[in-house]
Amino acid sequence: MRYANITGWGKYVPPVVMSNDDLARVVETSNEWIVSRSGIERRHYSHLTTGEMAWQAAEQALAAAGVAPEAIDMLIVGTTTGSDLCPNTASFVLDKLGAGNAGCMDLNSACTSWFYALCNATAMVRSGQIERALVIGAEHLSIVMNWHERSTAVLFGDGAGAVVIEACDQPSGLLHSAWSVVRDSREVLEMNGLGINPTNLFQAPARHLAFDGQAIFKNAVKGMADACAEVLAKAGLGVEDIDLFVPHQANIRIIEALAKRLDFPLEKIVVRIQEYANTSAASIPLALTDALEAGRVKPGMTILMATFGGGLTCGAGLLKWGERIEAKARAPITAASFNGNVFDLMQESFAYHGIDVSSLLSAE
Repeated sequence: MRYANITGWGKYVPPVVMSNDDLARVVETSNEWIVSRSGIERRHYSHLTTGEMAWQAAEQALAAAGVAPEAIDMLIVGTTTGSDLCPNTASFVLDKLGAGNAGCMDLNSACTSWFYALCNATAMVRSGQIERALVIGAEHLSIVMNWHERSTAVLFGDGAGAVVIEACDQPSGLLHSAWSVVRDSREVLEMNGLGINPTNLFQAPARHLAFDGQAIFKNAVKGMADACAEVLAKAGLGVEDIDLFVPHQANIRIIEALAKRLDFPLEKIVVRIQEYANTSAASIPLALTDALEAGRVKPGMTILMATFGGGLTCGAGLLKWGERIEAKARAPITAASFNGNVFDLMQESFAYHGIDVSSLLSAE
């Protein structure tokens, strides 16, 4: 039987940091308010596009796997903030990598995008259609913040994470998955003004992210818990058989409520929301890469993943980790750097919302 083992992993974390104290200089909030309600201490904002971040994470994953770009058969980018509607972000990454004639596509399912992409790529490998795939989650959410709405402005960050999966004959990689949707919940999380709507195509849209926090909390916890229960049942396992849990990093309260509902110990959960905030499709591959780099992943571990996103879409999966837990190599960061502080970077975004940050700009 064929399986799809994860052989490479990598991330791109933007160098520009927006701390809670920085945010409090332009948004009516405080470090204490943000940490107590979300667990977030800082987030990273990107000077690169979604495609450029995806490319950098992909380079790291390929190096970790010891795989040349031209050996990739399929490249999937999970994102809601693609650089363009057409052509897709994946084709940009493919060109930057020099990945031969691989197939490439974007998958948009909000925060579940990377997980759904991994499920699709795994199915392609296991069915024999392809041998190797590169699966990337990348988001540039800072560009769609409404700085007058603190309940959303404090929660999101930018970044990218990626994995390489390869065909093998030993049970490893994504072995079981569950997908679902919470009906009648499309409007509780929206990113307005970024699509093509014939009724307002020639109007200037208000591009921002908006959601109903209470509805998301309730539906996300239930949706992920149900998906976890389904995938555990498929595998014939209980929560006591799980070695590590990597949930979507949306809010520490959601993670804690999910752990309580599953009766799962917090010490076995990978939590990185304090560093990155919610990076949507990038959150699980970022957290997984950090767990590997921190030595939390061991050979043969059974790893549970759970996620939710706009729609409301939900999903859960069971990974069986292979033997290798160290990268074969590391790739250099080749994208352009940024000179300046976070207010230099976000000046136009703040100006769009009528916020003057001229006194906060760097001297450069």
